[in-house]
Amino acid sequence: MDPLEVMLNLKQVIPYYQPVISADTQLIVGYEVLPLFKEENGNLKQLDWFFDDGSIPGDFHFELNNDVQQKALHTFMESDQSMNLTFYYNARLLMKDDGESLLTLLQSSAQKGLDLHKIIIEIKEASITEQSNDLRKLIKYMKTLGIRIAIDVEQRNASLERLVQLEPNIVKVDAGFLDDDLLPQLYGDVHHSLSMLSRKIGAALLFKGITTYSQLNYAWRHGGHYYQGSYLKQPQSNFVEADCSQEKIKTDFQRFVLFERKKMKAQLELTNWINEQFKMMLPSVKSDDSYDDIILKIGEACTNFAFRIYICNEEGIQLSSNAEKNAIGEWELHYEGRNKNWSWRPYFFENVMRMNVEKKGLLSDLYTDIERDERIRTYSFPISETLYVFLDIPYAYLYEQEGLL
Repeated sequence: MDPLEVMLNLKQVIPYYQPVISADTQLIVGYEVLPLFKEENGNLKQLDWFFDDGSIPGDFHFELNNDVQQKALHTFMESDQSMNLTFYYNARLLMKDDGESLLTLLQSSAQKGLDLHKIIIEIKEASITEQSNDLRKLIKYMKTLGIRIAIDVEQRNASLERLVQLEPNIVKVDAGFLDDDLLPQLYGDVHHSLSMLSRKIGAALLFKGITTYSQLNYAWRHGGHYYQGSYLKQPQSNFVEADCSQEKIKTDFQRFVLFERKKMKAQLELTNWINEQFKMMLPSVKSDDSYDDIILKIGEACTNFAFRIYICNEEGIQLSSNAEKNAIGEWELHYEGRNKNWSWRPYFFENVMRMNVEKKGLLSDLYTDIERDERIRTYSFPISETLYVFLDIPYAYLYEQEGLL
């Protein structure tokens, strides 16, 4: 579509409203304004491309933004303003006049009754350039007016440092990557980090682009507080009942919980089973056995579900070699593992303390083993108050057991 055609026919530009649903109530709590162009034949075309096209004159951007926002605000102010209303703004355009056009519109609307605490301005992280310090100051000022800020981190290489600097109220990520063939489990780790960072800076995590059941499940499992997407509710030309998707989401949540319970049960059963194996095996370990002798004995007892075994002390220093299973299933010692320091690993000391207090073993989350380049779990067990054995469990074994992946 030609930009000039859009500008000459602003009456045909209409705002649509993409519902935003809260995880805790399963109710619509707000809408994102989407500009659409209604052709003479009634067909609707999205205009989101218009605001990110740097070849279009800035005056066109300002005029179209203002037109869409005025129309949406008029509709919003005729409602009870119980919902939130989100406007997308390109960061470069926002900084072109230091936010003056946007703030003038919002403040004049506030004088007519608009509650600025219900307004959210969404910025794409990828559109933020070298002016980030000036943008941070503008964002800080808008927050003093009650306006909230959402940062869309649609790029997979988004800057976490920039999120910390800007301190948005909402961090927005796209669930659409699950359609890609790009190891979604690894992006799960990235989104887990985003979830943790969002919590630390006081921001809520919003997943957009949810078009399938599995994408909603992914968002639910990775800390999404808010959800958007056609699977939940298509964009509408007006506001809809807040509970229009509640029953559907409640049903999905119940299925999610049931599945997670089965997974947790399977993991606890495996942990308890290995604990019992250790209790039966440890009496065979003699006080004068070397660390390498101990891991070989453990290997023989656990040969059905482990491929690597080693012993560390409470400081994370590896005292034994690595006992590793070779291609024909025999255990071999790899001496280069001795004296390595594993204290830098995430959760190492937390897990050591838990093992000391609980007097039993722990099963790790799924993670990728660097040497084998496969997803594994590690089981750790306290063989004394200062010694801990670690068993790496291969993907092949986990795959065969229900609920361990």
